[in-house]
Amino acid sequence: MKDDSESNAHESCASAQQQPGPVRRRWRVLHRRGVGTTVGFVIPALGLGLGVAACGSSSSTQAATTTSAAATTAKASGVGGSGGFVGHAASGGGSNARSTNAAGGSVGTVSSLTSSGFTLSPPNGGTVTVKETSSIAYEQGTQKAAASAVAKGTEVLVLGKVNSTTITASQIVAQPAINLKSASANVISFQKGAAGSSKTVGQIPTDYTQGSGKLASGTKATKATEAALKTYAGGVIDRVVQLSNGDYEVHDIGVNWPHHIFVNKDFKVIGAGD
Repeated sequence: MKDDSESNAHESCASAQQQPGPVRRRWRVLHRRGVGTTVGFVIPALGLGLGVAACGSSSSTQAATTTSAAATTAKASGVGGSGGFVGHAASGGGSNARSTNAAGGSVGTVSSLTSSGFTLSPPNGGTVTVKETSSIAYEQGTQKAAASAVAKGTEVLVLGKVNSTTITASQIVAQPAINLKSASANVISFQKGAAGSSKTVGQIPTDYTQGSGKLASGTKATKATEAALKTYAGGVIDRVVQLSNGDYEVHDIGVNWPHHIFVNKDFKVIGAGD
């Protein structure tokens, strides 16, 4: 697999300590307890910590570096930490390295509720920690909804700021218009000891090279992330890069393929590769 060295204008890393939830949030958690839902605390799954170099570093962000011994360990074991994702086996994680605090998201099933949000299980395995805040926009299908729309066993699309396998959500869509069975079938799941794929499908922008483009945010990043997940459901989208021709490269971690999903300026998936 190829190593990414994308020089995107990444946002600065920010490790915000968890703050007490608002009154509405406390009521919601207590209400769930009242109906028999077990609520516990979850330790964020920083499962990509071994064997990953910075995939998309820039002068504004500090590249994550690892020793060759750590990379070898991660490659051999296929384990990056409890409950999270790992770098793909073929390269020790280079092409699957993470961005920090960039716009992205994930889709899957709510596996448990926590005091600060919930844990999400993508259809191809792994665990994503979702943090909720008082400013989240909730939807159910295409309609506005309350926080109570998020319940254990519900399929949800989560959009927000991504740090490894933790998403601080800005928008949550319960029962999104995504066929998880169909979309996840397009993804090669991570498997310990299994090599990733170097195949490409569809159209890759002719002027695309790894490291080109500009980090996207806001509505553009949200639409590109959602488009990518509708076709390739699995892992976590940890950044979106807008290319010089207006198309987008959407970066997927936690899967063996695809790592790069290409979305055009009309937010339609046009291709994918490693």
